[in-house]
Amino acid sequence: MGFTNTIRNHLWASGTFIAICLIGLGARWAIGDVYSGAEATQLIEALSRAGLYLGSAITTASATTLALMLTLIGMIRKIDRDFDDNTYRSIDMVAKLATASMMISLIVLLAFTLPVGEFEEMPQNWYVRMYDGLFTACVLMVGLIASTVIVLYRTVRGVITVVTPGDKV
Repeated sequence: MGFTNTIRNHLWASGTFIAICLIGLGARWAIGDVYSGAEATQLIEALSRAGLYLGSAITTASATTLALMLTLIGMIRKIDRDFDDNTYRSIDMVAKLATASMMISLIVLLAFTLPVGEFEEMPQNWYVRMYDGLFTACVLMVGLIASTVIVLYRTVRGVITVVTPGDKV
């Protein structure tokens, strides 16, 4: 039973991640090809305005999630009921996803602090590659935090099922 729930949690999280990535791919396709460094520079500047807020929010959400997972572990240890390995695996998965999304968001925040301008020493496609990389990182960041939310919801739902008196949740 526990292993089946763990696989189900991972399937929901994986499905959510894939859905977000497909939406990001669709958005990138809608933007179209970037042919010049000047075009890419403008797109990077536009992306950086939203990306700074997005990265900050995801960093905060990930840090808060990790702290709350410590609280959840302490709470379920003090309860007299036994929790199966699935609960602890789910908490571990939440911690992994939150850590990964936090690390990507920190890298994105750092990347958005770089000044964007026309530098003669840069290769011709540098800005295009930089834009594609930052856009991909933003999509991955959102996909990971969405997966974290799904696993977190299913974990909390499992804890509520165990601690709620009666059979109905």
